[in-house]
Amino acid sequence: MSYFRELPNVAYQSPLGHKISSTEYTIIKNLFRRTKLLDYLSDKATLFNKFIIGQGDRPDTIADYYYGDPELDFIVLLTAGITNIVDDWPLGDHDLYEHTLNKYGTTAKMNEVHHYETKEIRDELNRLILPEGLIVDSEFKIDGPGKKYRASGAEPVTWTMVADEGNITLTNDELSVATNNIAYPVTNFDYEIGENEKKRKIDLLRPEYVQQFLLDFREIMRYDRNSQYISDKLIGTENTRIVGQ
Repeated sequence: MSYFRELPNVAYQSPLGHKISSTEYTIIKNLFRRTKLLDYLSDKATLFNKFIIGQGDRPDTIADYYYGDPELDFIVLLTAGITNIVDDWPLGDHDLYEHTLNKYGTTAKMNEVHHYETKEIRDELNRLILPEGLIVDSEFKIDGPGKKYRASGAEPVTWTMVADEGNITLTNDELSVATNNIAYPVTNFDYEIGENEKKRKIDLLRPEYVQQFLLDFREIMRYDRNSQYISDKLIGTENTRIVGQ
């Protein structure tokens, strides 16, 4: 990854026990410079395309396919907002199964219900009664058509539906729908699959903007002149061992 070659350096007081003197410095990469880059990217949303990470894809293979250079993998990671590739990159099928098994302990627990999710429910006029994908409990119910729903244990409500012929009032005893008709169980394994699939959808910088991005990137990485300035790629830090003497 060429990203670390692009980062500027900091001369930091040496923490090594075998240093010769208290004036020794160690040159390290300034990882905090990344914050300035993320601020830059947040204002450039129109420069990205949507991309789905496939089975076996890696940042370098995507960079090679998309930009023609595997060493531009850091652009893939930066524009996708990935800070920890172990946690943020989607797993392959086998690795996901092993991860889920390790997390829950047994296949039986993998297949236990994690939560319930609602199905989309509409009335005869195609108006939304209940949206899809709400996380609910096993006793969740709705009462009649409309745009409201209630959790288990809540008091029933009276629904008013506006139809072509005028107002139609439905009491709370009408059209009550059983849980197994409006929600379905999501197992622990299904949940982990869903969370993994979310990671596949990323933003990628469009290829025509790569060169401008690299120019801006290198400009952001340069240091302005200040009291710690040594060069545009190196700043120093205060040596507390000297100051404290």
